Amino acid sequence: MSFLKKLASLFPSPTLGDERSYWIYARCNRCKEVLKARIDLYNDLSIDYDAPQTAYYCRKVLMGTSRCFQQIEVSLKFDEKRRVIDSQVTGGQLITKEEYEQLSQS
Repeated sequence: MSFLKKLASLFPSPTLGDERSYWIYARCNRCKEVLKARIDLYNDLSIDYDAPQTAYYCRKVLMGTSRCFQQIEVSLKFDEKRRVIDSQVTGGQLITKEEYEQLSQS
């Protein structure tokens, strides 16, 4: 049994991977559907060579599944420590996690 515990300790727990994730929440301008998407901060970001003050950027296109299928494009800029410094959205608007939870339950 101790062999299995040692073997399991070599692999990180799924709950520890939260520092790799950045969640975005958006609402469609057309049908008001709320969406969420995960950004992996170590795989989804691209280096921004054009802007010296911005180290990384990410572009996500979200689309709902139940109402209008409008695409919501989210563009995020990150600093060298992978913290969001700017965001732009077309076709929708960013909302908070609390707003998402409230609107998705109703």
